[in-house]
Amino acid sequence: MEAIADLVVIGGGVNGAGIARDAAGRGLGVVLCEKDDLASATSSASTKLIHGGLRYLEYYAFRLVLESLVEREVLLRAAPHIIWPMRFVLPHHRGLRPAWVLRAGLFLYDHLGGRELLPATRSVRLQSDATGTPLRPSYEKGFEYSDCWVDDSRLVVLSALDGAERGAEIQTRTRFRSARRADGVWEIELEAPDGVRTQRSRALVNAAGPWVREARGLTEGVELHPTLRLVKGSHIVTRSLFQGEHAYLFQSTDRRVVFAIPYERNYTLIGTTEVPFTGELDEVSADPPEVDYLCRVVNDYFRSPITPADVVWSYAGVRPLYDDARKNASAITRDYVLHLDAPPGDAPLLTVYGGKITTFRRLAEHALEQLLPALGSTARAWTKSAPLPGGDIPEADFDGFHAEMSKRYAWIPPDMLERLLRAYGTRVERVLGSASTLQALGQDFGGGLFEAELDYLRATEWAASAEDVLWRRSKLGLHLSPEARNEVAAWFGELPVAAPESGPRSAV
Repeated sequence: MEAIADLVVIGGGVNGAGIARDAAGRGLGVVLCEKDDLASATSSASTKLIHGGLRYLEYYAFRLVLESLVEREVLLRAAPHIIWPMRFVLPHHRGLRPAWVLRAGLFLYDHLGGRELLPATRSVRLQSDATGTPLRPSYEKGFEYSDCWVDDSRLVVLSALDGAERGAEIQTRTRFRSARRADGVWEIELEAPDGVRTQRSRALVNAAGPWVREARGLTEGVELHPTLRLVKGSHIVTRSLFQGEHAYLFQSTDRRVVFAIPYERNYTLIGTTEVPFTGELDEVSADPPEVDYLCRVVNDYFRSPITPADVVWSYAGVRPLYDDARKNASAITRDYVLHLDAPPGDAPLLTVYGGKITTFRRLAEHALEQLLPALGSTARAWTKSAPLPGGDIPEADFDGFHAEMSKRYAWIPPDMLERLLRAYGTRVERVLGSASTLQALGQDFGGGLFEAELDYLRATEWAASAEDVLWRRSKLGLHLSPEARNEVAAWFGELPVAAPESGPRSAV
């Protein structure tokens, strides 16, 4: 039987990784278990934004928007390699929200969160501004505001890595089988590839995302609460539909919004849908009606229409939202709810409902605030000023860092170096080692992927398959040929991998 941990966390998504990181940094003994790969579910199926949630203002979710706007700049400072500013163009659509409503909402958006790093909103005359070039001529005016882009999968992996370096035990491919209270602690059964083990822990966190009810049902003596609504969000990827580094936010006639975002240099990411989900969680994909819907919304705005035939890749994820009894799936709160089950004298269970990527760090702080009294700890919060691995870039100045590294690694092609610096930040030298030529990096798989990077990912970031590398720790699956993807699979000792049209395992 294992030694007693302070905390076992179920779920290797952004919330689970964030809680494990925070707890380990406070000196607690932490074990995180994830049945698949890190970020293999909802946390890799987002729209990939660190944002306040502009549209949540019309649902009066001011606390959520305020916290999100504050966190936007906290995270930008903590990880300027995987998070960076992006400008969003919001065309005014006649017949939908009036221009004064958009202007008022953006005024609040600019001023609620104490914005420091990001530029303010500006009005745009679309018929003369470059951002209006790809839009239909009927769109005459709009607004341009700031939010941030994030590599969602890497945010999860780097949070887990930071936790591991502070002492957390990160167990991927390890399934939570059951838990019961005994003698004041939890006795937890975990099933890994090498067999079943019993892990004792003084506290348990259920951060299983869409599987939170299933995990709670495997916890003996704990009442189930019907507080979860599953909502599916699907995204499509096409070849680039416009030039520039800005994105677009489009209003739909059903009051939902759809983003069109520059993606992976040569593509456009479009999403998301919001539909109730009742299917199998291990079989989630973008359905044809969802793809049609996204194409229709985009076609209402762009001059050049697209069809489902233009989609080169799609992905879908299921969001585990707290059920606040709203009928409209797009109106359900994105705020998080923490439920503490702590009978006197018994080990506590904390269950995480809802949440969004932007607020994962604050969610973790709040989770520890609830758990620390039961664990007899008074350790203070610490993550607000701590960079994520690779994010210790002076003044969060990625451009200056990039310029310096371009001189140091002049032998690396610019596109390859840009990707490596974005993925690993100041830790890029751990990937490249002492190499001074491409040949010294080992086997070349194409697209700027070399064996040295695979070695690093397997040894340091828990990568165990081609899918882990090509669709989560990077998006190189979009850039490599089928033959190259199969070579990566062979390197991991796998059978050939899927073509990009089917994407990674359906994101949840």
